[in-house]
Amino acid sequence: MTDASPAPTPRRARVRAPELTGKGGWLNTGEKQYTLADLRGRIVILDFWTFCCINCLHVLDELRELEEKHRDTVVIIGVHSPKFVHEAEHQAVVDAIERYGVEHPVLDDPELATWKQYAVRAWPTLVVVDPEGYVVAQHAGEGHAHAIERLVTELETEHTAKGTLRRGDGPYVAPEPEPTVLRFPGKALALPSGNFLVSDTTRHQLVELAADGETVVRRIGSGARGLHDGSGDSVTFNEPQGLALLDDGSVVVADTVNHALRRLDLATGAVTTLAGTGRQWMQGEPTSGPAREVSLSSPWDVAWWQGKVWIAMAGVHQLWAYDPAADPTDDTVAVTAGTTNEGLVDGPGPEAWFAQPSGLAATADRLWLADSETSALRWVDLDGAVHTAVGTGLFDFGHRDGPAEQALLQHPLGVTALPDGSVAISDTYNHALRRYDPATGEVTTLATDLREPSDAVLVGDEILVVESARHRLTRLRLPEEAVRVESVAHRTQRAATEVAPGELRLDVVFQAPAGQKLDTRYGPSTRLLVSATPPELLVEGEGAGTDLNRALTLDPAVAEGVLHVSAMAASCDDDPANEYPACHVHQQDWGVPVRLTDGGADRLPLVLAGMDDQDA
Repeated sequence: MTDASPAPTPRRARVRAPELTGKGGWLNTGEKQYTLADLRGRIVILDFWTFCCINCLHVLDELRELEEKHRDTVVIIGVHSPKFVHEAEHQAVVDAIERYGVEHPVLDDPELATWKQYAVRAWPTLVVVDPEGYVVAQHAGEGHAHAIERLVTELETEHTAKGTLRRGDGPYVAPEPEPTVLRFPGKALALPSGNFLVSDTTRHQLVELAADGETVVRRIGSGARGLHDGSGDSVTFNEPQGLALLDDGSVVVADTVNHALRRLDLATGAVTTLAGTGRQWMQGEPTSGPAREVSLSSPWDVAWWQGKVWIAMAGVHQLWAYDPAADPTDDTVAVTAGTTNEGLVDGPGPEAWFAQPSGLAATADRLWLADSETSALRWVDLDGAVHTAVGTGLFDFGHRDGPAEQALLQHPLGVTALPDGSVAISDTYNHALRRYDPATGEVTTLATDLREPSDAVLVGDEILVVESARHRLTRLRLPEEAVRVESVAHRTQRAATEVAPGELRLDVVFQAPAGQKLDTRYGPSTRLLVSATPPELLVEGEGAGTDLNRALTLDPAVAEGVLHVSAMAASCDDDPANEYPACHVHQQDWGVPVRLTDGGADRLPLVLAGMDDQDA
């Protein structure tokens, strides 16, 4: 309970912000290089992101409104901190900034120098620096825009009174647009007419191309971000991706950033919404029900299989299905596989773990999928069980052919069924087209020197590859013999955290935003789930619970591994006069590489929201 008088603003812990350094330099600034001193007087929000990460893409969208509303006081700085080798390439970062419509300065930090200085442990992480150059808050994961908005408002008031707030234009300089037919296309579909439909993702349109794969027949959508049904220029999409042909000749579109499925009538060009509310699904919301009443989360691809539209729900690491009915008002959606935990676990659909499934291809008895963050090729059988053909987990990737159990991919986004029962894999970050043959268990390379291939379409004895970062479709003849390439293997660049064997104190730090409290009306408002790879690493402490602190016991015989931590906290407005307070869910998954070392840390703090008092 609170009294009627306003409570004093609590004193915030303040830590001097380390300098911003990155070997790749600054982007979106007209080639000007910046230091923190140049930004003094502004509220700076550092967004530690990497362009493979779906949660990072969600945060980019969450920040757009705050960025516009506080443009004269707030400077958002994207600190690009790569996971995959390809993401450390400077041109790839330049491409990603345009691809995802990033309208603020970005520091390219390929060696994770600034990431280490700020002790970041997860993508995405947001750090707020006040106008005097002090860190005042840190948030891991997504869903924090409301809390940061409130903090920004407080900082504006506080530093206006102190005379330390400097208003004005920020350092963002927009790059010049490029006049290409397509711009970072995502997926393609062969139409019954012989033409091709392409999701022109960055331009928020669908484009029908003639049979040559180059000539534009028509564009569908205005080109502006939005969610509006209709026809012609009244239609709007938001970074559309996957496409699937239905039996009635219409096309289902995965409208990714709108968190929706759309239907395109090819004859009339009319677009309607099939599924989704236009809002991102969050933990605790329904996972089945009427199609237009259940929220989705970044649907990335779609495929017609077993009488339903299967959905690669990249945003929550699951597969869903849309079930059409004779009466469209009876259409439903439901989860078919995945727990929302990020990782690689096979088994019955409800127990399987995925990591950003991004490509689907259906055959009579299998649904193939490209599981991008585990660099894996996987499939679902007719009983709904999940299997892995290629891939080992979140941290191993590369370009290596040979037996599937030791072959490596790097963040594949697409998969295409071939006539002989094998599949072609759009091995995106390796710039290659790969092939897996279930009959032999072998992985080979079909083509190299592609630029971020994200999908491929079979056309007779040729294959049409979506070269996303070259903004075109590229026609290849399927070779009789695979291309030979030099084998390379990688692990993520993140340094392992040195911890002591035996007991390790895990503290997930969560401080409810100002004016809010933990929502305990219906029971515990927090959740913590812990596991390890290999499982033998954890002697005690595995499993689910409601406390955000836990004593773990690590086996001294296991030299290194990964701790998987998933945390959630729900907070609501703390106003007794408000019968229906606004509530928010804060959530994040961490994969923390650890190395057991005598003299290592006996405490592992992971900041979900707020500041770790023991570091302040």
